[in-house]
Amino acid sequence: MSKDNRKHNLRKNFIRPISNEKWQPITIPLVSIFISFIAAAIVILIIGKNPFQAFYNLLQGAGIMPKPSYAGYKGMLTDFLSLLNAMTPLVFASLAVAVALKAGLFNIGVSGQMLVSGFLATIIVGYSGLDAIIAKPLVLVIGIAAGGLMGGLVGWLKYKFNINEVVSTIMLNYIAQYVISFFIQMYYIDPISRQSKYIEEAARLTLVNVEIANLKMDIPLGFILAIFTAIFLKFVMDKTVVGFEIKAVGKNRNAAKYAGIHVGRNTVLAMMISGGLAGLAGVTYYLGYFSSIQPKVLSSIGFDSIAVSLLGNSHPIGVIFSSFLVSIIDQGSTYMSSQAGIRQEISSVIIGLILLFSACGEYLKQKVSRLKEKDLDQKKGES
Repeated sequence: MSKDNRKHNLRKNFIRPISNEKWQPITIPLVSIFISFIAAAIVILIIGKNPFQAFYNLLQGAGIMPKPSYAGYKGMLTDFLSLLNAMTPLVFASLAVAVALKAGLFNIGVSGQMLVSGFLATIIVGYSGLDAIIAKPLVLVIGIAAGGLMGGLVGWLKYKFNINEVVSTIMLNYIAQYVISFFIQMYYIDPISRQSKYIEEAARLTLVNVEIANLKMDIPLGFILAIFTAIFLKFVMDKTVVGFEIKAVGKNRNAAKYAGIHVGRNTVLAMMISGGLAGLAGVTYYLGYFSSIQPKVLSSIGFDSIAVSLLGNSHPIGVIFSSFLVSIIDQGSTYMSSQAGIRQEISSVIIGLILLFSACGEYLKQKVSRLKEKDLDQKKGES
């Protein structure tokens, strides 16, 4: 076999798994993740550790695989539910970024929208003494409303004054961070923890230390809502006029305007939906995963969600799986560190590599397209 034929067969075998454009939103992220784990394994080998053992310890720490032993009232199920509890706000936040991206917008303000929603829900419901049957739904309503209004404001500024949404969301992040910090430290501070006072259990969206089958577990009530929200969002984007118009505006604003689509209205609507989802992330984080707010701190979830959304190709179902993967690495890192003797920061390296290679998705698409064209030209030349 000639050298050219070998190169042709190698190229053909490389592009075959990702050549089908219909499946590229799935296959390209999977290829990116596979390559990133190979790169992470090389990094772990360089520091003299076993990558297979490290990855297995990650799965054990996240509740995917069993540990050799557990503390009292703990088990594999409790670890897995803790994983889902941490994953819930990340799914909502990543969906918020995905909706904005569909409209051609970049919502950097998810952390600020989370903080405002979480704070308002905390002071209105968290300290109210309402029964759980009223308090929990009301927390969700406040989260959606507060986040939606804040996102809508960004969309309106973009439409009315052409203020770049990246600038306005970053500025609103700072405003939310310091204004809310002032109110917490003046009126709601816990003198021991130096965070906001803990909310009442009736308002919390995570059931804590629920004893079932001799296990004490945390049950995230918002997780099922997150999954249904992703499915509903996919339906809206694929099957409704609203979804079509939002995507049309995101693809080409001038073409959408020429086709009779109201660009301004859809810009505001997309940011309201994005903000509402960020609000749900806020209440499931500050009144679910946690039960208080740390002053002067913006949740990293709002920034991680940008990368997670890109890894999931801004597809609602893809966001669920990318959130699951990133949460496994994040939650399993402590156990990996203790068992494999690898510093916990290596988990951040793994996540960084995954996101780095996932960012090359567009390059892979273009490369595959060029290789297919080259093969087609070669076949025409042979005939």
